[in-house]
Amino acid sequence: MSSLADAVVQSDLDIAPLLLPAQVLRSDAQAIKAAQELAQVARLQAAKRDQQRKLPWSEIEQFTRSGLGSIAIPREYGGPQVSFVTVAEVFAIISAADPALGQIPQNQFGIINLVLGSATQAQKKHLFKTVLEGWRIGNAGPERGTKNTLELKARITARDEGFVLNGQKFYSTGALFAHWVAVKALNDDGKQVLAFVRRGTPGLRIVDDWSGFGQRTTASGTIVLNNVQVDADLVIDNWKINEKPNTQGSISQLIQAAIDAGIARGAIDDAIEFVKTRARPWVDANVERASDDLYVIADIGKLKIELHAAEALLRKAGQVLDQVSAAPLTAESAARASIAVAEAKVLTTEIALQASEKLFELAGSRATLAEFNLDRHWRNARVHTLHDPVRWKYHAVGAYHLNGTLPARHSWI
Repeated sequence: MSSLADAVVQSDLDIAPLLLPAQVLRSDAQAIKAAQELAQVARLQAAKRDQQRKLPWSEIEQFTRSGLGSIAIPREYGGPQVSFVTVAEVFAIISAADPALGQIPQNQFGIINLVLGSATQAQKKHLFKTVLEGWRIGNAGPERGTKNTLELKARITARDEGFVLNGQKFYSTGALFAHWVAVKALNDDGKQVLAFVRRGTPGLRIVDDWSGFGQRTTASGTIVLNNVQVDADLVIDNWKINEKPNTQGSISQLIQAAIDAGIARGAIDDAIEFVKTRARPWVDANVERASDDLYVIADIGKLKIELHAAEALLRKAGQVLDQVSAAPLTAESAARASIAVAEAKVLTTEIALQASEKLFELAGSRATLAEFNLDRHWRNARVHTLHDPVRWKYHAVGAYHLNGTLPARHSWI
């Protein structure tokens, strides 16, 4: 697309998300089964969707209708409140089939936790009810051209009995598919709030201009806010969440780590399949099949071991989150959750990048042909793992264990 204006015109032609009845899952086992069923469907056309940049509308609808969008809703509000171990596995299963499909609803889960930690009781009841009914939540938090990811230029101003939003967002994953767009902005006091804007509200424009070389079908593009009116009861004082210990960052990062684990699974599965069915053995190996090459066998074994190590830390991180969430949260317990997730995120990042690159070395030249689109694994891994630098995960883990330093309170740790 040549310009933002062109992208807006294209966006206006997109089909608005349907609002179909969603079932409510009642157990962790049901959530895993629903994820597996979705993955079976999503895997069929994942390569073609990436190649043609075809957005996964029907797959997202299946995600919602199956009840997966509400698995993190607490039981007291009518949800199943599955374990964090299960949440991570759900995202890993889906992302192994199509990591873009895994990333699209990721922000919804982070926002659900943010609502839980900072909204009023009335706001929680209302918003959680809509999610249980099938409403999707999209993200409008990050901005371009700011000093860092925490700085905001978007403003929300009190007017009459409500508020007015102005600003521009980017990396707005999920917004194009959403019924609610959750917008972060600074209020008249300079404090950050989270405003829930209904899709179709005048002045809200969702632009399909994401051009990243990976995660191509997440539609993580621009949102333009031009005098968008918001009801007062849909504005949450999310600045309050950082006044006390919280698991906002660790929950968000757990899902990011699960997506990376899924990318690694998908890449290794495709490497094994290609080696077994299409690759030729190297001439000096003196074997009939590439799958009998001793070096290939050893490398596949190494990849599997490192994947299993990453998955084990991912499960451990989910278990730690389950433990700390079952008791009154303290600064120490919140830090323990953040560090456990950070350790998992290091290994899931590294295996996603390693597996998606090693695939070609093991599968050979033929694997680079466009008809297979196997480079999507590396492109997805490289783009998704840039959300937050692993070097700072190492630092957080080292500072915690060496000096007892608690990690910062934000969405990236």
